[in-house]
Amino acid sequence: MPFAGWALFVLLFVAAAAWEWGRLCGFGMAAALVYSASIVLAALGILGTSAQAGSEVSLVAYGISVACWSMIAIWWFVKGPAAPHGAALALLGALMLLPCWWAVVQAREAGALFMFLLMGLVWVADIAAYFAGRAFGRHKLAPAVSPGKTWEGAVGGMAGGAALAAICAYATTASGGTYDSWFAWLFSFAGRIGPAGFVAALAVVLAMVGLSIVGDLFESLLKRRAGVKDSSGLLPGHGGVLDRIDSLIPTMPLAMLIHAFARAA
Repeated sequence: MPFAGWALFVLLFVAAAAWEWGRLCGFGMAAALVYSASIVLAALGILGTSAQAGSEVSLVAYGISVACWSMIAIWWFVKGPAAPHGAALALLGALMLLPCWWAVVQAREAGALFMFLLMGLVWVADIAAYFAGRAFGRHKLAPAVSPGKTWEGAVGGMAGGAALAAICAYATTASGGTYDSWFAWLFSFAGRIGPAGFVAALAVVLAMVGLSIVGDLFESLLKRRAGVKDSSGLLPGHGGVLDRIDSLIPTMPLAMLIHAFARAA
């Protein structure tokens, strides 16, 4: 697809996720549709503005997302899991969904393989966490939010993510070509400062996996508070769109923000 076509295609899923977010905010059907439409209009505005100020739009969007998720992670670390209600949650949803949409659009511009492997970090970590949790899980990670998740599973997810990062950094490139990956860009950039840089790059990967878990738990908290099992029934047998992208919402903007700095350096 051309750039605009891909952006609009991804926006269809974001519109569905926004409707689900509105329902989790406690909005009625009509209000949730209006909320979704407002996010679509904002996305179209971003798409139109990007032709004149693409890099600036990207950095602002990614920065807002990272700031929001950082505050949530810090708050949870200090106070425990919590989320705003009503209008505040709706505003937070816009500040999270729009940057994620734009990050996916920009990741595809960097290459289909680039985008696929970057999303693969979340998928591989999630799969590794599931099997590690099943095999070794003893200590609950957040029993009040998601009773099935364990600290052992989280460690397994980070190990899976680190393994994928190492393989991709070795097997792909960071030259602006077809076989680029986010991992190659990250480790190439970090490698400029020597062995300590590789340790820092690995720490970034682990932080990404950790943030994906926070995204998953945040959506679980919203669903538990709303008294629903899935964000919707839009995907029969799989729940809703938010159920499929909850871990990508915080990680994609952060990854693309890091990529922007790595390219500029």
